[in-house]
Amino acid sequence: MKIALAQINPTVGDFTGNLEKIVAASRRAADLGARLTVFSELVICGYPPADFLEKPSFLARCRTAVDELAAATAEMSTAVLAGVALPAEGETGKRAVNAAVLLDGGRLLLEQHKRLLPFYDVFDEQRYFANTRPQQVVELDGVRLAITICEDAWNDKGFWPRRLYTIDPVEELMRQRPEVHINLSSSPFWHSKRPIRREMLAAIARRHGVPVLMCNQVGGNDSLIFDGSSLALNGSGELIAQAASFEEDLVVVDLGSPASAPGNLPAAAAEENDTAAAYHALVLGTRDYVRKCGFRKVLVGLSGGIDSALVAAIAKDALGAENVMGVGMPSPYSSAGSIDDSRQLAANLGIRFELIGISGLFEEFTRTLEPLFAGMKPDTTEENLQSRIRGSLLMALSNKHGALVLTTGNKSEMAVGYCTLYGDMVGALAVIGDLVKTRVYAICRWLNRDCEVIPRAILEKPPSAELRPDQKDTDSLPPYEILDPILEAYVERYETPECIAKAYGFPLEIVEQVVRLVERSEYKRQQAAPILKVTAKSFGMGRRFPIAVKVQV
Repeated sequence: MKIALAQINPTVGDFTGNLEKIVAASRRAADLGARLTVFSELVICGYPPADFLEKPSFLARCRTAVDELAAATAEMSTAVLAGVALPAEGETGKRAVNAAVLLDGGRLLLEQHKRLLPFYDVFDEQRYFANTRPQQVVELDGVRLAITICEDAWNDKGFWPRRLYTIDPVEELMRQRPEVHINLSSSPFWHSKRPIRREMLAAIARRHGVPVLMCNQVGGNDSLIFDGSSLALNGSGELIAQAASFEEDLVVVDLGSPASAPGNLPAAAAEENDTAAAYHALVLGTRDYVRKCGFRKVLVGLSGGIDSALVAAIAKDALGAENVMGVGMPSPYSSAGSIDDSRQLAANLGIRFELIGISGLFEEFTRTLEPLFAGMKPDTTEENLQSRIRGSLLMALSNKHGALVLTTGNKSEMAVGYCTLYGDMVGALAVIGDLVKTRVYAICRWLNRDCEVIPRAILEKPPSAELRPDQKDTDSLPPYEILDPILEAYVERYETPECIAKAYGFPLEIVEQVVRLVERSEYKRQQAAPILKVTAKSFGMGRRFPIAVKVQV
């Protein structure tokens, strides 16, 4: 049997568009001789649908969409296996089930329900879905198929040192002697996840001696980015087919063919390093966020610094240079070099560049406020005022031009509150809000591997907000080579200050200072734009802390 893995980029709630993609991919798979075409988890309605699952009308539309898909593929030579949310049976409990439907010749052969419902980090499935009946193996043309949905395959006691669930749906299905295990996934991307996911599935294949095929969603939906990277493993756990990462793709696997043996993989199977993968993920996430929200153009405030330079480069690759405008807004403290560097960056990228000086506006604001500030020395108030003037100008341009503003703050700044509410935090999407500063530099150096994309002067200058004379980031923060490891340990792994200081050899007082900054900046982060997630623990919906707290470091 030939099986196609069809990784497509669905949009939440776009039933018509999603069905068109599914039918087109199925037709192509049939033309390539596939007897079964596999799609990702919740592909029909889009993932994650969140509180749409609380709406009976949404679930009813899911059910009619299944009927429409059955009718549209009835005359095809390929069966279709696709994920969808469906109304739950019974009058009490959760409204929905996370289901996979197997359609062949216009008939429903199987409706399989997801059993393991993740409720950690960005996952919230126990809020919506009912945990339903045990799963059953199904036959197609005499081939016995075990079908699981994403998390169902993530509880192998032979792979994980600590399991999250008491049951293992894979083990239960394997008792029914299937010949192939197929997993429908919507597994978000983050740093270093792809090799773990592949090895986990390979461990299942080796343990049970059956091929494992996984079809994963691709595309961005709000903060989440799905890398695709759908794959097929033989019964020895060896990779025999893999789809592209960060783009739609379709691969056909013939499990009995010598052409599907290890060593005959297409170029798409060559995996990028984490730096390249993070960049391509952010390009995809930016493109999909902007376009799925109904926009085409974006604005980026260019400061002459490395963060805004990287955001502009991502935007250009995501949307095309013609759809990106860079805006320089020099204040009295901006260096001439920063303006020149911004102009050179825009030229390198081929994007439009506009300059709006804010010195006059800043003077007018300070003059207006002078009576109320009498007797008080200048401080961060005046620094933040410059940032907020810039934010207002960007939003005015956004309204007038119908372009989304991309914020340029990185994870290091967001963590310690080195950012201004209603100023540099203004915007629709925090593109690099999950990259610590040292990773920003690493990606920019990678971008410059063949030619100068980011001007050398931007890479070499000391980081500065340029909101007061001779200001440097290190005036307020430890060097990023010290700050970033502390943040990754405390924010992403929840390590204690004592453990961090001992592990890295940093003075405990510096670690405790950073932790205090993190804790007192929660109110800013909860008002930030959505952040594209590229690490295991990003700020946003996957990291939930109260604002009004008293925490002892």
